[in-house]
Amino acid sequence: MRPVTTLPAIRVASSGAREADLAATHLANELSHEHLGCVLFFCSAEFDLQRLGPALQQAFDGVRVCGCTSAGEITPEGYGRGCITAIGFDRRYFAIDCALIQALDSFTLQDAQAVIDGLLNTCRDAGLAPVKGNTFAITLLDGLSSREELVLATLNSALGTIPQFGGSAGDDERLANTHVFFDGEFHTGAATVMLVNTPLDFRVFSTHHMVERQEKLVVTDACPSSRTVYELNAEPAAEAYARAVGVPVDTLDRKTFALRPLGVKIGGHYFVRSIQRVNPDGSLTFYCAIETGIVMTSMEPEGLLDSVREQIERAEQSVGPPLITIGCDCFLRRLEAELTGEVEGVSEFLRHHRVIGFNTYGEQFDGMHINQTFTGVVIGQPDACTDFV
Repeated sequence: MRPVTTLPAIRVASSGAREADLAATHLANELSHEHLGCVLFFCSAEFDLQRLGPALQQAFDGVRVCGCTSAGEITPEGYGRGCITAIGFDRRYFAIDCALIQALDSFTLQDAQAVIDGLLNTCRDAGLAPVKGNTFAITLLDGLSSREELVLATLNSALGTIPQFGGSAGDDERLANTHVFFDGEFHTGAATVMLVNTPLDFRVFSTHHMVERQEKLVVTDACPSSRTVYELNAEPAAEAYARAVGVPVDTLDRKTFALRPLGVKIGGHYFVRSIQRVNPDGSLTFYCAIETGIVMTSMEPEGLLDSVREQIERAEQSVGPPLITIGCDCFLRRLEAELTGEVEGVSEFLRHHRVIGFNTYGEQFDGMHINQTFTGVVIGQPDACTDFV
């Protein structure tokens, strides 16, 4: 058998071109090769999405393309804005299939099982590696659907022991329209599931850097379906929250929400519940599930970069030199980095550790919808160069 030139198991690229056809062409020029099996991308909502969708489909004709809009991008050069960043997977190392979920409100366990079974069949047919221990799932959801918890819990039951992570699509902090991409079109009120099977070592992880304070707030009146809290400690929610974090209620804004979120203790661990906005009636709308009766704790940041460094370096010790890290980084973490002057240092760290991904409206990890975390997967490099025929 005649050896032929090998190609990287993964290629990455980004484009700052704002014209859809030009951006798609830029990505295709960098990512395309004869073994390209799948493309995953994250893009600014500032693009003309009606043009970008067909442009990407045409540029990667015959290749599965999935992705979503973002609240900021993580490119090969670190943090980006107003651009598109993408990963091209070599099918000799990765067996990947993707599915679209549209009816989020009525998504059942039977639906989830059918979706996962179909994706697993594709991975098994490729014959790259056994499913067990060699497969993970990436989920992308409409970040304004308020249905992440339902869909993720249902999918997690169908996935079983297969690890899962992902992020909620953003729209450059406009909070108006967020989209996932599948089969040449951007969709709202929808989700995508990507199943990745590979013989390469990987580690899925999630981390946050918030620590608890003493202030406790009980949700005494809430609407779970809209994630809106009307009362905390039997007081108007915004007033009670402002008092707990020590600021005037009329100064509450996204900066306060980024630096002083609330958390819920589950199984001995705190999970952040980030505030999206203050409403005219003094209620608070959250990015994550909320319900009457839960106890919330005031949180504050401690070492934004330290927790990410610890998780990624620990994963790299396990899988070896990183081929890539796919990262879902909450947009409020990026805002905090900008407010504290750490953004350049964080961006350089992401570049150095080969992180590609996006800033999200919420992160997803093993069936949970969480906030203000850095969640992702570190994939190790192949052990040695292999000749293919």
